[in-house]
This record gives sequence, structure tokens and C-alpha cells, in this order.
Amino acid sequence: MNKVYPDARTALADVLKDGMILMSGGFGLCGIPTSLIEAIRELGAKDLTVISNNAGVDGAGLGILLETRQIKKMVSSYVGENKLFAEQYLSGELELEFNPQGTLAERIRAGGAGIPAFFTKTGVGTIIADGKELREFDGETYVMERGLFADIALVHAYKADREGNLVFRKTARNFNPMMATAAKLTIAEVEHLLEPGEIDAEQIHTPGIFVQRIVHAPNPPKPIEKRTTRARVAA
Repeated sequence: MNKVYPDARTALADVLKDGMILMSGGFGLCGIPTSLIEAIRELGAKDLTVISNNAGVDGAGLGILLETRQIKKMVSSYVGENKLFAEQYLSGELELEFNPQGTLAERIRAGGAGIPAFFTKTGVGTIIADGKELREFDGETYVMERGLFADIALVHAYKADREGNLVFRKTARNFNPMMATAAKLTIAEVEHLLEPGEIDAEQIHTPGIFVQRIVHAPNPPKPIEKRTTRARVAA
């Protein structure tokens, strides 16, 4: 089975549909599947529900899909760096399902593990728990959260072989590994594409059984989300 596709657009063209639920890996602008997001914009699918820690920033990452009004709903944790996101949400144009960050991560992990729901103390007594089932365990109150599962997961990996075994690098090893397990179809954008056996089995983060399609995207742009500098000290 050949999992390698010539480009991101080809990898998505026959599967991307209006109204789909997508997962998009990354944290801020780190480890995001840039070429796959750009392909979604080019293909024009709309009314999308996107599960992602955040919605990129204005003009980058998922922010470019907000510009084209292709996203109908975001399931997110942190959205504070995107003015367009705030504008669309406050105007009622964009739906938002807001999650504590750890809860979002666990909802995705649960979905990938086949766990339909779990109980957590996070959010009890706040609006996060409104309308959700509460239950007591050992005298403590917990709120039930549903696992998340998508039609397509889009992830970014540092290295992969042609069988789809993935290795993530540093901070990019955040939401990407768990999202790769939590969808009907996982497409991995990878910086370095190797032959089977060239990756030490002990270094593999996501086994290839979870990955159906691969796009080789060498030298992806890696913008700095918030640049912090200090004055140079004279010698």
C-alpha cells in the first residue's frame, strides 16, 4: 500500500467534504500542518468543524480558513492570539466549544482509545459543566466529558518512513500524536521522509497503522508567534 501522496492537495482532494469534522495538530504555530491547511483553503470545503488547541493567528495557521469563512465551529482551548476569531465568535458567525486544555487533550486521547466518555473534576462548579452529567465518586463531584473523534486528522511530523511511522520533534509533540489516533483517516505532513527501517523502532511516537496518507513537505515555514527580544549589551 502506497501511503505517500505527491502533495497536500492531492492527499485531500478525494476525501475532503463540506461539513466534515477535522482535527488539526499543533500548539500556537508550532507543529501545525501548514501545507494541509493551505490545501483545505484551495479546495474550498466549508461548514467545517475543526478540533484544535487554538485557531492559529491572524493570517497564519487555521487563521487563513477563518478569513475564507470555511470554519463553522471550533472545538478549542486557547484562542487569545486571533482577533478575527474573536470578531467572528462575538458576532455569532462562528460557534465555539471551549475546553480546559487538559480536558481537550484527554477528550482527543479518549476518542483515539475508543473511550466514549470520562469523568473529570476540571470545570465542576463553572459554566464548563453546564448541561453535562455530574456524578460523585468517593465524595467528590466530577463532570462527564465526551471523547472526540474526527473524520480526518491533519498532523505534522518531523520524520516519517513510507509506512507512516511518525517521529515528532520537541514542542511539536503536543496534540499531534493523540490526534493521529482519533480519526477515520489520518494524513501526516512530514519534513523528512525515510525508507522503512531507517527509523529506530524505539524512537517512533506514532505507529504507521494509525496513518493512512503521507505528504512530504520539506522546509516548511516556521513563523514565530510572538517574538521577544532584548537590547544587545555593549561589549
